Amino acid sequence: MSNLNDVLKALSADIDEVENLVRDLDDADWAKPTPAPGWSIADQVAHLTFIFRLAKTAAADPDTFKGIAAQAAGNFDGAVNAALKQFNGFPPKELLARFRAEGDASVEALAAVPENSVVPWLVNPLPPAVLASAGIMELFGHGQDIADALGVRREPTERLRHLVFFAFLTRDFGYLSRGLTPPAEPFRIEVTAPNGEIWAYGPEDAANKVTGPAQDFCLLVTRRRHRDDLALVATGEEADRWLDIAQAYRGPAGEGRTPGQFADQCCD
Repeated sequence: MSNLNDVLKALSADIDEVENLVRDLDDADWAKPTPAPGWSIADQVAHLTFIFRLAKTAAADPDTFKGIAAQAAGNFDGAVNAALKQFNGFPPKELLARFRAEGDASVEALAAVPENSVVPWLVNPLPPAVLASAGIMELFGHGQDIADALGVRREPTERLRHLVFFAFLTRDFGYLSRGLTPPAEPFRIEVTAPNGEIWAYGPEDAANKVTGPAQDFCLLVTRRRHRDDLALVATGEEADRWLDIAQAYRGPAGEGRTPGQFADQCCD
């Protein structure tokens, strides 16, 4: 696993990338619908702002966070929707300023956590590097929705490594969200980085393996592209099944995306 400093540098760069996507938009563009049903660009930024406030609180004030998590435990979707109302009521420029401030504050709070300790989170406590990787996952997924709404193509970077590893750690989420029993045997994830390097996790002799471009893998696990539109190859029956249900986040899977939905701007 990467050290905390490396993950936080990547997290900061991803915050910059999402900020750059929306910084020069006019108010009408902030109201544009994104591929996530019912979510505008402003909603996407509001959600990320909420996530960063949660992460900052978890790292800097664990007792307060535990109270928030307890309140949301019975109805996390309701808590998310309430947070959207809290943040997307701000005018775009103020919302963007809050997104930036909460993002920077979460990076600072996570950096102050001793690397060998854990931070309370929604289901289980997490090492700060893993929680920072979850932030990268959120920025990648919601940033993709914003890019898709704007017709912008994002260039993949080596920062995707942290999301690939996070998805390897959270392989079982797709099973759990559907009430399925995850397989006992680990998978092998072997993806090609944008610079041509191979990133591999899991036993070399695993019966179930997923290979392909790292960006495609990240689009799959954030459910921002349908597997039919991605150059991913599953070896083994269980790995093939997983490509249909993969998700790197807890809770409901959401509607995902349909085959060919982004044919005019599909990934390589």
